[in-house]
Amino acid sequence: MSAFDPTALVRAHIHTLPAYEPILPFEVLSRQLGLPSERIVKLDANENPYGALPGAMRLLGEMPYPHIYPDPSSLLLREALSAQLGVPAENLLAGAGADELIDLVLRLLIEPGDTVLICPPTFGMYAFDGNLNRARVVSVPRRDDFALDLPAIERAVQVEHPKVLFIASPNNPDGSLAPLADLEQLLALPVLLVLDEAYIEFAPPGSSLLQQALQRNNLVVLRTFSKWAGLAGLRVGYGAFPAALMPYLWKIKQPYTVSAAASTAALYSLEHYQELLTVRERILAERERLFSCLSAVPFLHPYPSQANFILCQVEGRDAAQLKQGLARQGVLVRYFNQPGLQDCLRISVGRPEHTDRLIAAFNSVP
Repeated sequence: MSAFDPTALVRAHIHTLPAYEPILPFEVLSRQLGLPSERIVKLDANENPYGALPGAMRLLGEMPYPHIYPDPSSLLLREALSAQLGVPAENLLAGAGADELIDLVLRLLIEPGDTVLICPPTFGMYAFDGNLNRARVVSVPRRDDFALDLPAIERAVQVEHPKVLFIASPNNPDGSLAPLADLEQLLALPVLLVLDEAYIEFAPPGSSLLQQALQRNNLVVLRTFSKWAGLAGLRVGYGAFPAALMPYLWKIKQPYTVSAAASTAALYSLEHYQELLTVRERILAERERLFSCLSAVPFLHPYPSQANFILCQVEGRDAAQLKQGLARQGVLVRYFNQPGLQDCLRISVGRPEHTDRLIAAFNSVP
């Protein structure tokens, strides 16, 4: 055997890079839990419980050219988004989920050692991709109520000179919406604000800054079809970017990352937007019911949410054991135990029958 050690070739910072912990799909969960997939209530990944529109599913089975590479520019999708959103197609970029675009922004801007600012607790991909791109990831923690600490962010910008500031609104995992006045204050800072609006369709009208991406040179707005359109498994998202950045983004973006299937389903979703609004209303109504049900559980403290999930502080019980007890009954929720999120469970909004199963499971966990 050769003495050659391929791990010696791995970039040094990768050796200590913490791995991202993804959520597992039905087929893997079914094997792990020893339960048929139809017995699993999956409330751990903020997926749309109603799935893709039936018409989109039919189109996927009728695709004429699955053997041909997709359009590398996603032109038809960007044109459809432009018509829907009132944003020029030239300012829009589609990707394999918003995750690809988060990484793309950092690959474009970050030299090793450059600073990226995040406000935890928040979406883990900001820190993950920052570390992957050898950024200095500086955290400005949110307040106890998950509000942004604006004075601390301003001080961090002055001292750390970050290139990029990531803000999710509504924020994951607590569902809080950043006030527009707070975002305006952040846009006055000398930093590129990447505003992640993955859950904006579940927030009140007028909560988005997407339109402002055209007037602001320091604003990027990201969105996804994963949540509102039920296309998480197909991986398709998009972003609105300042015109000055677009030539460079096109230069470094890998071609063909948005598959023909993802584009087909996303286009159908935009053409049948009213149908998805009906689904959205069902989710919003169930969010209110779920909040009421969780509030009645004596050991849970749910936080108000403007997304399609509700974060709960577990009080007087072991949250990890509680999660495991729910899993044994086929009910999956997300467990957090990290700074700002000690003993917390995040619960996605499901269908009414999912809420019923969840509450029954809570009541039966020893």
